[in-house]
Amino acid sequence: MQARAPMTAPETGMVLAAGKGMRLRPLTEHTPKPIIQVAGRTLLDRAIDRLEETGVKTVVVNVHHLGTMIEDHLAKRPTPAICISREDVLLETGGGVAKALSLLGPKPFFVCNSDTIWLNGPTNALGRLTAAWDPGRMDALLLIHQTVDAYGYSGTGDFICSPEGRLVRRPEREVTPYLFTGVQILSPQLFEDVPEGPFSLNVVYDRAIARGRLFGVVHDGEWFHIGNADGLKEAEAFLSVRYAGRMRR
Repeated sequence: MQARAPMTAPETGMVLAAGKGMRLRPLTEHTPKPIIQVAGRTLLDRAIDRLEETGVKTVVVNVHHLGTMIEDHLAKRPTPAICISREDVLLETGGGVAKALSLLGPKPFFVCNSDTIWLNGPTNALGRLTAAWDPGRMDALLLIHQTVDAYGYSGTGDFICSPEGRLVRRPEREVTPYLFTGVQILSPQLFEDVPEGPFSLNVVYDRAIARGRLFGVVHDGEWFHIGNADGLKEAEAFLSVRYAGRMRR
């Protein structure tokens, strides 16, 4: 069997930043959730930092709620190149990526949520995704995390992962070992013939599952969900201690 050529890191990525942050009101009534600071750095900048350190040259950021504030904030960043995808109507996760495909290019790309923080374990998490990416077998590769070991998360998980990394959905009324972190590599081919307008990325995940082409890599560092005020406080407390006296990136 011929060895698979090593994958180079995607040069484009997207950070999903168009949500309204309803569960963080009243904080998000005047400040968009992506530019809320946690331990001295915004959620959005933390995601872009991780993409940039992995070799991403261009980052697409979609905006809707208080979008001008996000654009003004990003204008202060010298690198990487930032492209804004404005959504007059909120397109949800899948519709937002589909609208930005022309900016993301024809090759696989990273997509990250802006309401999570992930810390690298022994190795770079996005580098691990890159090393595991196999376009011959995969349409999507998700970074997953142990359901019982996540900060700010109280759900029942999302996926069952086979020994070779293939993902299937959590059966109804069951708790599964792994949650989806919001960090992934996606193939643009996954978006062929998608619905127009708003739709969830779950639509394309289900297509990939049906083809046996949805895979996962288990994250080996900490992961935080900033879904509400309690999650924000928990992340702030942990990261303030972690980065005390150190550069906050």
